[in-house]
Amino acid sequence: MDKSFLELQAMLTEPWSNNACRGYVIKAMENCGFKSKDIQKVVTELYEVFDFCAVKEAADYYENSRY
Repeated sequence: MDKSFLELQAMLTEPWSNNACRGYVIKAMENCGFKSKDIQKVVTELYEVFDFCAVKEAADYYENSRY
């Protein structure tokens, strides 16, 4: 099924959501076999990181990381 330009544009410009990001992290950690207490620890840390790290800074950090 072909999508209209507006539908494609809407898919590419979804609004930022901290909760969606947390959901991605939780899902990835569960898929990797992390325990619930470890997932909770990381999600709790995300609250602080979101407060003190701008989106651009986080993107730069990711793009320059060597994991």
